[in-house]
Amino acid sequence: MSTPLWVVVPAHQEAARIGATLEALAAQRDRDFTLVVVDNASTDATAAVAHAFARRAPFPVHVLSEPEKGVGCAVDTGFRFAIGRGAVLLARTDADCLPRPGWTAGARGALARGAGLVCGRIDARRDEHGPLGRAVFRALVRVAAFFGRIRPAHHHRHGYLAPYRMHAGNNMAITADLYDAVGGMPRRPSPTDRLFLNRVRRHTTAIVRARDMVVENSTRRLRAYGVVGTARWYLDKGPGRHGEDPR
Repeated sequence: MSTPLWVVVPAHQEAARIGATLEALAAQRDRDFTLVVVDNASTDATAAVAHAFARRAPFPVHVLSEPEKGVGCAVDTGFRFAIGRGAVLLARTDADCLPRPGWTAGARGALARGAGLVCGRIDARRDEHGPLGRAVFRALVRVAAFFGRIRPAHHHRHGYLAPYRMHAGNNMAITADLYDAVGGMPRRPSPTDRLFLNRVRRHTTAIVRARDMVVENSTRRLRAYGVVGTARWYLDKGPGRHGEDPR
């Protein structure tokens, strides 16, 4: 039997999109995992879609309710539920993302080789923007990654054991032991990715990037915020005048 892997998907108002995410998980080459969908205070049919999928899924599925609004709350609830039921390896994607077929295999393989935290590669969904929009998205990701590497607050002198790596919360995997050791995901609204990564960087050097762990990311924020607003978001400036995160 392989090491228990659990996948957590936080979801808020994602009835229109989560079905495609669940089908992408069902199409994984490595389907030896348990899925946890955390419905985060949705008022639409998100939970109903997840329950319907659970009845025919090729792996065990749990659908939880987390009433405290915030992606960090939903992720932490899902991860802790999984750990409490024996999870050793944890992975996360979001309810508007499409993990490619080798995603779970890539996560399991990297963790089995000794990684504590695995950062996957993100690309733009091909069904939300044309080539120009996807190119803009990729450019923003590269800018955010570069800024993270040169940002003075991320240098080793601030107590970090490992260099900064671009970390997308919708494409990550971590061992249960490390998740517990760093205190888990910050229980707050987005953005949480950089805060969590820096917790891990203060604890271990075992952070790797897995290029075979690929998720197609929603570009809704780019459409809602524009280029400048999206750049602010990825630099941890929050949603600004835009209010609730469209994702």
